[in-house]
Amino acid sequence: MRTFMAKPQEKDRKWYLIDADGKPLGRLASEVAVILRGKHKPEFTPHVDVGDHVVVINAEKVKLTGKKLENKLYITHSRYPGGLKQMSYADLLRTKPERAIEKAVWGMVMHNRLGRQIYRKLRVYRGPAHPHTAQQPEVWTMKK
Repeated sequence: MRTFMAKPQEKDRKWYLIDADGKPLGRLASEVAVILRGKHKPEFTPHVDVGDHVVVINAEKVKLTGKKLENKLYITHSRYPGGLKQMSYADLLRTKPERAIEKAVWGMVMHNRLGRQIYRKLRVYRGPAHPHTAQQPEVWTMKK
């Protein structure tokens, strides 16, 4: 028996549509990260990007459990003295709900060249409309 290794040229990419309406942020992000990486495919190879494209809609309707809405902070720093900016996730979901999902997914992919390549296949939209109907995305149903 030989171990199968996927080759970068032999990629069969699909497009998946995930509705974030009422889904917990962490569970949604982990499911999206698995699809982006390609772990749901039998031909998964760790050092090759064999994942699929993911379109997430209704980002503004994602939910956080417990008191994370008030207590969890979105923190950025400009790398200048005094450049720390903090925002609660309640404010973040009100102003930029796409960024909350993008940040959660980014934390679940590898932080190297391959991870950045994988992360580029994620598209997140605030409402139910998206411009990717030409790609005919399949609806992905989450386990829970």
